[in-house]
Amino acid sequence: MIKVLIVDDSPLIRALLTEILQLASDIKVVGSAEDPFDAREKIKVLKPDVLTLDIEMPKMDGISFLKNLMRLRPMPVVMISTLTQQGAPATLESLELGAIDFIAKPTKNVAQELHDYTDILHDKIRAAASARVRPFLPVKENTHAKIVNPNSVKFKMNHLSVIGASTGGTEAIKEVLTRLPAHFPPVVITQHIPPVFSASFAERMDRICPMSVREAQDGDKLEIGCVYIAPGDFHLSIISKGSGLFCNLSQSEAVNRHRPAVDVLFDSVAKLALKSIVATILTGMGADGAKGLLNLKEAGAKTFVQDEKTSVVYGMPKAAFDIGAASKQIPLEQVADVLMRLAVKR
Repeated sequence: MIKVLIVDDSPLIRALLTEILQLASDIKVVGSAEDPFDAREKIKVLKPDVLTLDIEMPKMDGISFLKNLMRLRPMPVVMISTLTQQGAPATLESLELGAIDFIAKPTKNVAQELHDYTDILHDKIRAAASARVRPFLPVKENTHAKIVNPNSVKFKMNHLSVIGASTGGTEAIKEVLTRLPAHFPPVVITQHIPPVFSASFAERMDRICPMSVREAQDGDKLEIGCVYIAPGDFHLSIISKGSGLFCNLSQSEAVNRHRPAVDVLFDSVAKLALKSIVATILTGMGADGAKGLLNLKEAGAKTFVQDEKTSVVYGMPKAAFDIGAASKQIPLEQVADVLMRLAVKR
C-alpha cells in the first residue's frame, strides 16, 4: 500500500485529489496539509511514501519547502502544477531540486477527461513510490565528455543521435547535453512533456548547454550543433528531403498513451538510409520507445539504455533491454561520453 500525503492550500483540490487517489486499491491517502508547516509536522507523524505538493501556497511556497525537504528528509514528491507559461519555470526547477514528476491540478470536467487524469495520476504516484530519490546536485564546470579537448574533435558527417525519455528525463537530458560540445552532430529528443513546458525546457537547456537547444518546429532542417526537442502534444518524426533531414510534426493519435511518443521518433529514424545512427533510452515510466529502439538496432543503429542504478524510474530502459533492443546498459554519467565516441570521425 502506497501512503500519500497531499499538500495543497485549496480544500477543493485536497478533497478532489483524495477522491481520485482513493480509487486505486494500492494507494492510501493518509492525510492532507494546507501549508508546508502543517506538512512538516504530518510527515513526521504519518511517514508517507509519496508527497503531492502544490507550488503556490501561503506561508512558504512549494519550491522553498521542496529545497528544505530534499536537504533534510529526501522523499518522492509529485508536484501539482498549474500548466501555464508562468508555472513552467517553477515546475522545471522543482524537478531540478529532486521532485520525481509533476501533473496539472485536477478539474471536474467531462467524465472522460477526469478518467484519463485519474489513470495518469495513479501511474505517477506508483512510479514515484518506486523511484530513486536523489539530492539536488548543480551542474559542475568542466564536465564535458571524457575525450581530450572535445572542442577539437572531428565528428562524422551525416551522423544522428536520438534520445527518448520520460519520468526523470529532464534532469537526465541536462546531464547529457551539458557535456556535449558546441559542434556536435544534431541530436533529436522526445521527452514526455506537456505543451508550454517543452518550450520552457528547451529554453532552459539552451541557456546552459554548449549546443543550441530548441523546441522543434515543423520543417526545421537538422543542423550541426543543434538539439531538437519534441514539442508537447505533437509527435516528432524525422524525414529526408534531398540531401537534408527535417523535423516533421503531427497531432495524430497518441502512441503508448503519449504524444509526443518515443516510438514515433525512433520508427521514423529507422526508415532513413543513414549509416551512422546512435539511439538511447533514458529514465522513464512505461515501455514507450522499446519497439522503436529494436527497429533501430535491426536497421544497423548503435543502441543502448540507461542502467537501473542511475535511472530515476527504470521502466522504459528495462522494457527496451528485456526485448533485446539495446546492446548494453550504461550509467547516466557515461552517456555523453558514449555518444561522443560513437560520433567521432575515424
